Amino acid sequence: MRAVYFFTKKECLEGWRTARIGMLVLVFLILGIMNPFLAKFLPEIIRGTMGEAWASTIPAPTSLDSWTQFYKNVPQIGLVVLVLMSSGTISQEINNGTLVNLITKGLKRQTVVLSKALTIIVQWSICLMLTLLVTWGYTLYYFSDDQSPNVLVAVFPLWVFGVLLMSLVLLASAVARNSSDGLLLTGGFVVVLFLIQMIDKTKTYNPLSLATENLVFLKNTAELKDYWPAFLLAGLLSALLVGSAVLVMNKKRL
Repeated sequence: MRAVYFFTKKECLEGWRTARIGMLVLVFLILGIMNPFLAKFLPEIIRGTMGEAWASTIPAPTSLDSWTQFYKNVPQIGLVVLVLMSSGTISQEINNGTLVNLITKGLKRQTVVLSKALTIIVQWSICLMLTLLVTWGYTLYYFSDDQSPNVLVAVFPLWVFGVLLMSLVLLASAVARNSSDGLLLTGGFVVVLFLIQMIDKTKTYNPLSLATENLVFLKNTAELKDYWPAFLLAGLLSALLVGSAVLVMNKKRL
C-alpha cells in the first residue's frame, strides 16, 4: 500500500505539472456554470435568434431543466474529455519507456495499475463533485422550486458508471498499443451497452442506465434499489476490468 500511495502521488504531481488536472478542472467548472445558465436563458436565446413565436412555445424554465442539462453535458462532454485525456495512461508510458527503470528497481507492475486506477477514479470523483456543486449553487440561485428533491441520490449512479468507464479505460490502455486503439476499445464497449439498452427489459440490468436514467431518481419517481442489478453488474465489471488490467500488465513486454 505504501508503494501505491507514493506512485499515486507521483501520478497526481505529474498531472498537475502537465496541466492535465488543470484542464479537467476548467472543463468541469465551465460545465457547472453552463448547465443552469442554458436552462435559465435558453428561452431568451431562442427569442433573440428565432423570434417570439418560437420562444412562446417553450415553458418557463425550472430547476429540472438545469439538472437535465447537467445529466446531458457531464456524460456527453465531461466524461468524454476525461476518457480522451486518460486513454494513454498505461500505453503511453510503455511506448515512452518511462516504466522500465521503475520496474527494474523493484516497483511491482500491479502497483502501477492500481495507482493509475486510483488516480483516474479520484480525478473523476473530484471533477464530478466540482461540477455538481457549481450547478447546484447556480440552480438554487436561479430557480426556487421543489422539482428536483434528490440531487445527491441522482448523482450517485452517474459516479458509479464513471468508475466503470475509468476501469475500462485502464484495461484498454493496458491492452492497446497506443491511445487511439484504447479509445476504439472503450468506444466499442459503450456502443454495445447502447445496443443492449434498446431492449427495454434490460434497462435495470444495464450499467449504462446509471448515466441515462438519473432524472427519475432526481424527481423521486424511482429508487436506487430498483436498479440494483445495474449497480451490482457495474461493480463486478469494474473489479474485473482492473483485475484484468493487472494480469495484462504482468505479461506485458516493456
